[in-house]
Amino acid sequence: MDWDKDIIFKALGDSTRRIILDELTERNELTLYELTTCLVMKHHLAISRQAIAKHLNTLGDAGLVISKRKGKYRVLTFNKEPLRNLLKGWLN
Repeated sequence: MDWDKDIIFKALGDSTRRIILDELTERNELTLYELTTCLVMKHHLAISRQAIAKHLNTLGDAGLVISKRKGKYRVLTFNKEPLRNLLKGWLN
């Protein structure tokens, strides 16, 4: 799949979104509640679930976060393929 480089860079341009990706890298998958808890308690961010949802939409549009339903929860995972694809052209 060919991802839009501008959308990926825009998604990575925000520090909160980079923290979200760091958390998803650490834990592999998180629910929205778990992610919100990490951002507020661990990173001391004053952020609402709605603001996190907007960040997740931006990351999802870039292909960097995948959201899947598991039972009654929506689970978030970090998709590294867009980054691999982005860097492949420069690092070959």
